[in-house]
Amino acid sequence: MNRREFARNTVMASAVIAAGTLPGISEVLQPASRNLKKGVMWGSIAMGKTIMEKFKFAKDAGFDGVEAMSHLNRAEVLKAMEVTGLPVTSVCGELHWKYLLSDPDASVRDQGVTALKLALQDASAYGTDAVLLVPGRVSDTVSYDECWVRSTDEIRKALPLAEKLQVKIAIENVWNNFLLSPMEAATYVDQFKSPYIGFYFDCGNILAYGWPEQWIKILKQRITRVHIKEYSKKIADKQGKGAGFGVKLMEGDVNWAAVMKSLDDIGYQGWTTIEQPGGDTPEGLADLCDRLKRIQNS
Repeated sequence: MNRREFARNTVMASAVIAAGTLPGISEVLQPASRNLKKGVMWGSIAMGKTIMEKFKFAKDAGFDGVEAMSHLNRAEVLKAMEVTGLPVTSVCGELHWKYLLSDPDASVRDQGVTALKLALQDASAYGTDAVLLVPGRVSDTVSYDECWVRSTDEIRKALPLAEKLQVKIAIENVWNNFLLSPMEAATYVDQFKSPYIGFYFDCGNILAYGWPEQWIKILKQRITRVHIKEYSKKIADKQGKGAGFGVKLMEGDVNWAAVMKSLDDIGYQGWTTIEQPGGDTPEGLADLCDRLKRIQNS
């Protein structure tokens, strides 16, 4: 894909989205009974030195599953799953920030594709169907259209494996100066024309430049997984953008009742996974799980 194709495809797809004719956009969905599972991201289990210990802490806290990192010891993960009875909810790419698929250096992008393929294989081995991917980053050395074209081309190289393994590549919204509107995020996913490219929606990350309930209603069935994270605009305004994450769940500015209603409206059934500090003690991890339950019941 070149820049001219990128520009043409983006304009055409945006127009189609605005007209409401893309699959899933024009459908009126009936709210389903809420059936959400409680997951916890690997980094939020801030206890335990071994894979087994982390799984046991998650189990004791009341979670239904664990989002594992890629590149872990597969045998140890499988053993921990067997002993605790907790499934792996999804796999988060360990190296996608290190080997960005938008990097100007083709050799770096190649390493990023290799890492993505291993993450897909990890997910398949654990019996889960989603891999979290940060697709790239816009910067003073990587333009917006370059990030789009490069990341698209590199993801296509891993897509045949994703389709073979039946594991979705789920693009996450992060602070990477890329995919800054829900219409654009939908266009990015739809260009692949594959059910194995989706979106991993992070409720807290989006609050710096949008409202999660609005994004959910537009992304609809493209959403493969949901990260539950809190953010405070008030703290961010006073202490800096990153400081906005320094608040407990349900004590920030995410409108959780609106988020849950939007998930109901699109018929989302699946994992809502905590990505939040506070899990550095058994009591703290249990508190995160309790707050997640309350959010799910909002």
